[in-house]
Amino acid sequence: MHHTGTGLRTLTVVRQDVSLGAGRDLEFGLELLARARSGGLGPTLRLYRPAPTVAFGQRDTRLPGFEAAAQACRDNGFEPLVRRAGGRAAAYHQGTLVVDHIEPDADAVAGSKARFGYFGELFAQALRIVGVQAAVGEIPGEYCPGEFSVHGTDPADSSRRVKLVGTAQRVVSGGWLFSSVIVVEDSAPIRKVLTDSYAALGLDWDPATAGAANDLVPGLEVDAVEQALLQTYAGDATLETASFSSLGA
Repeated sequence: MHHTGTGLRTLTVVRQDVSLGAGRDLEFGLELLARARSGGLGPTLRLYRPAPTVAFGQRDTRLPGFEAAAQACRDNGFEPLVRRAGGRAAAYHQGTLVVDHIEPDADAVAGSKARFGYFGELFAQALRIVGVQAAVGEIPGEYCPGEFSVHGTDPADSSRRVKLVGTAQRVVSGGWLFSSVIVVEDSAPIRKVLTDSYAALGLDWDPATAGAANDLVPGLEVDAVEQALLQTYAGDATLETASFSSLGA
């Protein structure tokens, strides 16, 4: 991973067993980034299953339908938030796994583009371990489109592809936070809230692109994907575990 600017030797894995609440979960990642840039936190991987959330991009807030979109989220039981990274609205809930990778890095900006490609392939590899036909690349009509999204292909219908992982990055002087959401279970509520909120925003997309890994591999659960992810990470780093309380949330 040295070529991406990550330079991992040891990575501390922290599992957050309970959501702190949608807003607090998002802010805590930024707090960890602030600690890393100041030398108070080493390379850390934070894993958690979030409360139902729709994270809007900054551009979304400038659209005339934003308030209606936010209300549509509440009506569907999702809390609307605005993230500091770019992109469009993305939805997640307890059937997803959020992966926050935080690193101190004196030259954080230099590796920012390479990081997207590296982590996209890392997540695709983890999904392939659990049987998903996963690949990196934007698919036509996907929500929150991105060049390095990870999608899965339906083994019974190669023309059907669904977005499974969305990624975002926050880079500051002295560190970076790479945050990813893997949709594993229960895609219907995500598809519904995205349909309603994108309609309010006036954005075109194809709801068929919103899915979960267990739509493609029946019975797949978040825990299995988490283990596959850690297995993949272990190819690049020595993993150590720490309690969530050690982060002082």
